[in-house]
Amino acid sequence: MTALPQDGERRSWTVGVRERTARLVPAGQVLPDRQPAYVASWIYVFGVLTISALVVVIASGLVLALGGALWWHTSQLGHFVNSVHLWSVELFFATMVIHLWGTFWMAAWRGRRGLTWVTGVVAFVASIATAFTGYLTQSNFDSQWISGEAKDGINSIGVGSVFNVLNPSQMLMWHIVLLPLAIGIIATLHVLLVRRHGVVPPLDDERNEVTS
Repeated sequence: MTALPQDGERRSWTVGVRERTARLVPAGQVLPDRQPAYVASWIYVFGVLTISALVVVIASGLVLALGGALWWHTSQLGHFVNSVHLWSVELFFATMVIHLWGTFWMAAWRGRRGLTWVTGVVAFVASIATAFTGYLTQSNFDSQWISGEAKDGINSIGVGSVFNVLNPSQMLMWHIVLLPLAIGIIATLHVLLVRRHGVVPPLDDERNEVTS
């Protein structure tokens, strides 16, 4: 059995991560079984719908990755999964925009929730980039036209040599590896911050000055 570290001894990084997580989210707040009455409002539902749509996007994307580009063009099942992936993305953006605007007009950064708001906005921007690379990897005329039209714009901001929209292989890797990983990390942080500070109350609620 490994001895526990004494005071002053160097601890492992796993202990540090566990303690930092425990400080980030109070005990019992990761999956709370009770919420304030105002959470029953429909405006609070769209955040959960966004997460749910993201799960379907990732799951259908994993299935598409198993079959490959040729599969979703030549197989009826592949075409169906590709359609599920597309429409779950549409639902994801629709619910995210409603959630974003709803929380904006509610001033959701109140009560030390500024970082929570920022992570949501960053996740939205990263999602746009992910959707853009997805359109570039359709391997059809649409993707060729979109990449051709986007080339000059990307080159004009000086990143064309790093982010080459005319390279479908590079765009595919951005779409299925780098950007989804970024969204996953940001979305997880966003949810943890919501759990830490709680759901923002309505503007006319007497508890609108919650601090932490």
